[in-house]
Order: sequence, then structure tokens, then C-alpha cells
Amino acid sequence: MKKYDITVGIAITGSFCTFDKITTVIETLVEDGVHVIPIFSDHAKTLNTRFGQADEFVKQIEKITGHEAILTIPDAEPIGPKGYLDALVIAPCTGNTMAKLCNGITDTPVLMAAKAHLRNEKPLIISMSSNDALGMNLKNIGMLMNMKNIYFVPFGQDNYQKKPNSMIAHVELIAETVEAALEGRQIQPIVRSPF
Repeated sequence: MKKYDITVGIAITGSFCTFDKITTVIETLVEDGVHVIPIFSDHAKTLNTRFGQADEFVKQIEKITGHEAILTIPDAEPIGPKGYLDALVIAPCTGNTMAKLCNGITDTPVLMAAKAHLRNEKPLIISMSSNDALGMNLKNIGMLMNMKNIYFVPFGQDNYQKKPNSMIAHVELIAETVEAALEGRQIQPIVRSPF
């Protein structure tokens, strides 16, 4: 990404296996001068998994970004009236989060951040990680692709033999997707080669 003096929210949901990749993306954005505001879903901030301890992960991201994380729905709501984000990236964005976003459900800090941000008609970027992207969630993806101010990080199948419905974003393209979204463009192609 070019050196930008912009503020980008990174909203993290519970695709725990992608946290290492997202951490690297956040580090790169910060190195490029982007002000990153971390936002965590309830699961991302509380569930300890084989991929790590939740509280340690939150502290790590806060240290990298230099910003206290948004951890509650009330703390996410002011994103709307204050309008301080230039873009918001949900990364990783689970199928559960996409389904709720598509249907206007606002029951986590990430979804409140998305709703609040979209009211300002600024870009919301989805970096998906879903085991049912080509199954039950395909209709939600299609609907989100046709919604104003929503953009997708290009994605592909990550393990088509063992998980034929699973797709994940090419997270290395998050910065490029944000740049394009700030110009009102969706980078193409959206669907790319498998991993």
C-alpha cells in the first residue's frame, strides 16, 4: 500500500486459524503509516483455542496498532456519528458474520461497527474465511456483493478436496483492496486461483 495518512478499522471475527495472517497484514498497514483501529467480535476476544489465548491476541494487536481495541457494542456505535474511519475491513469475516451483516443483524461489536460505518457511506471491505462460502452462505455473499459501499478482498477455495464449500480471502490483497475501495472500485478478479 502507498504511504497513506488514513484511519482503517480492522474488525476481527472468529476464524481463529487466520489470526497469524491477519496479524502480519496489520503490521504491514501500520508500517505503511495507516492508523489501524482494532475491533473484536465477542468470540475473537474471549475464546481460547488451539491457535492461541484470546487475551494475549487482543494485547498483541493493541500493541502493534498503538490503539485500544473496541470490544463492546456501545464502544463501536460512535463510529457512525463520529465518522473517524476512512475504511473498515472485516478480516477475517466468517460466514456467520456475513449472514448477519446481510440480514441487518447487529449483535456483536464488529457488526455494530459495520452498521455504524456504512451509515457514513464509506467503504466496508470483507476478507472472508468461511467453510460454507459455496454452500449455505453463497446467497449471502451474492447479496453483499450487490450492496452499496461493500467490497470484497479477492478469494478462492482453500482446500477443495477436503472442504469443497470453503473459501478464504487472499489476505495479502487487503491493502490493495482498501486502496481501490477508497476510490469506489472493486479490484478484479474477485474469485482467484485456489491456494
